[in-house]
Amino acid sequence: MAVAKIHGVKVAGVASAVPATVRPLTEFAAQYGTDEVQRISQSTGVERQHISLGKLCTSDLCAAAARRLLTDLQWDPTSVEAVILVSQTFDFPSVPATACTLQMRLGLPSTCAAFDLALGCSGHVYGLWIAASLIAASGLNRVLLLAGDVASRTCSPLDRSTSLLFGDAGSATALEKENADSEMVFSLGTDGTGWNNLLIPAGGSRHPRDEGSAVRRHAEGKNIRSLEDVFMNGAEIFAFTLREVPPLVDSLLAASHWTREQVDYFVFHQANKFMLQHLAKFMKLPLDKVPISLQEYGNTSSASIPVTINSRLAEVVRSRSVRLALAGFGVGYSWAACGLNCGPIVAPDVVLVQEAEAWSC
Repeated sequence: MAVAKIHGVKVAGVASAVPATVRPLTEFAAQYGTDEVQRISQSTGVERQHISLGKLCTSDLCAAAARRLLTDLQWDPTSVEAVILVSQTFDFPSVPATACTLQMRLGLPSTCAAFDLALGCSGHVYGLWIAASLIAASGLNRVLLLAGDVASRTCSPLDRSTSLLFGDAGSATALEKENADSEMVFSLGTDGTGWNNLLIPAGGSRHPRDEGSAVRRHAEGKNIRSLEDVFMNGAEIFAFTLREVPPLVDSLLAASHWTREQVDYFVFHQANKFMLQHLAKFMKLPLDKVPISLQEYGNTSSASIPVTINSRLAEVVRSRSVRLALAGFGVGYSWAACGLNCGPIVAPDVVLVQEAEAWSC
């Protein structure tokens, strides 16, 4: 594992936003049968998803979260010196960077650095590492980290392995310099041999779109999808998670000089309820220390850790300092963990965003 320790940086606040449109999994009963939907729901933990109906993009959700966070923090937008957007569902195919449009929309100054970071499940923690490093190493004072995806729009509605799992969300995390000798510890890793177990095969430079790439065809398990829809090999992702996440947590705890008992909450990427419970049991973690938000929001990709903080731990982090171990893992294969003392911070309830709030550009 690559291990990094960063001093003199704190998280000042976390906000999350989701589409106001809610889709209960029971809507899939006519398509897959009630028993099959119940089986999938019990396994994944997902009962409903907040989804974009086609207008709301990642940037809209992240912008809503950022506006709420800046207001609650009473930060002047012109005081933000860098904005980072972590996503795999950007507004445009390649140019311009979506972070550049968010600089404009949020009223951030033209002296603000802005760039995109293309990562999924591990992305929020990677973003924390980069944002904290910018502050610690370059003398910046305030950085805004945005992370989110409209993952539901990448799924074939006829593919039960993905359409019943993924939801949409955006988030904003505010980081700033502080004089206290605070420490954020990171452990990160990558295994690119798993690249083909979670991917969208066509639409990029390697396999451009053509007349057949959008045609949905029968695939394994009676699923139907096109080469432009996301594919997930659930069994391989599960095996990867069980193989890499326990050593990731061990590496983080060793670098932080924390025991499991000293951590207040382990906030994992919300991949699958059965998977998270299996991890907790394997690592001997009390289930009340492993918050789960899948029931309400599904797997929200790079936003799942902040969504879990805002929906399950908001009252805690608003009122006192807690030790958090954050861990993201999945697509890539990519994984990252962060140990930090967090709170009291600004942590509003999850913001609901209407379709009419989408940016009209």
